[in-house]
Amino acid sequence: MYSFNNDYSEGACEEIMAALNNTNRCQSAGYGLDEYCESARRKIKKQLQCENCDVHFVVGGTQCNQIVIASALRPYEAVISAVSGHINVHETGAIEACGHKVLVGDGNDGKLSAQGVRKVMEAHSDEHMVKPAMVYISNATEVGTVYTKAELSALRQVCDEYGLYLYMDGARLPMALVAADNDMQLEDLQRYCDICYLGGTKCGALFGEAIVIFHDALKKNFRYQMKQRGGLLAKGRLLGVQFDALFSDDLYLELARHAVDMAQRLQKGMKDLGISMYVTTTTNQIFPILHRNVIERMAKEYVFQIWEKWDESSDVVRFVTSWACEESAVEECLAWLKKALDKNPQQS
Repeated sequence: MYSFNNDYSEGACEEIMAALNNTNRCQSAGYGLDEYCESARRKIKKQLQCENCDVHFVVGGTQCNQIVIASALRPYEAVISAVSGHINVHETGAIEACGHKVLVGDGNDGKLSAQGVRKVMEAHSDEHMVKPAMVYISNATEVGTVYTKAELSALRQVCDEYGLYLYMDGARLPMALVAADNDMQLEDLQRYCDICYLGGTKCGALFGEAIVIFHDALKKNFRYQMKQRGGLLAKGRLLGVQFDALFSDDLYLELARHAVDMAQRLQKGMKDLGISMYVTTTTNQIFPILHRNVIERMAKEYVFQIWEKWDESSDVVRFVTSWACEESAVEECLAWLKKALDKNPQQS
């Protein structure tokens, strides 16, 4: 069975595996104070065109979100998210477990809007409620959509108006950056975000994310928060080696391009077969609406996720392609669907 369930089913790209193997016997300092982490930091800062930012490496995305939010907020403060935001849905209450409420703001297609943030702020006006202090967004979003510069600028403006930090979860940021409708570059992050992270786990790394801090007020004592919350990896060089490889020779975006190309080929092929989409995406996640009979038969051949109920006979399902997705797997999947729908055209 071929898996379209996520973009981290495979191990790591060959370049990273080679880099890890080549440095395997080398001795280095621990906890991210090694030469490999330092080299990766320099490359990331150069790509971001920001020498004043701080860069820290941790193992996973939930760890990033928990450390960042706990570090930035006082005990009585809360974070604003889209209803589909990862911190609101998929992290087992990790943020609430730290004592910070997640407030939901309005938006469309997985994106939080500036007006949604404003409505939350207007509804939390005194000391009898939690005090919103941060806006959380993910790019690409949980449904594979991408924020435009105009949308980010509007969010930045409302954050400045109310004194809120703007935090971007970049688990799939490289896929957003290579999307057809994207108009933002890595160097634009400092204009819109106070803090963000660059995803590695979902873009060719064995594991790892790079937290980037732009706002000076968030930099002080950040490593204390990392240590207290289990984020300082003793063999931190394993993270540095990987990001050093990812930010060499455009590898980071090259891997993302392949993942996105495969998903877009799959989405176009499904549309050509008459399959409707829950939302049309430009990244490496797609959301076709399939009849349950098709889903049941397809689940015997492929691994994917049922996203939500659509109607009495159909569900929205999610297909995700990775940096290692095989073109042949995409073509075979489309051929399987064509055969299934040719037999039962009413189920398209």
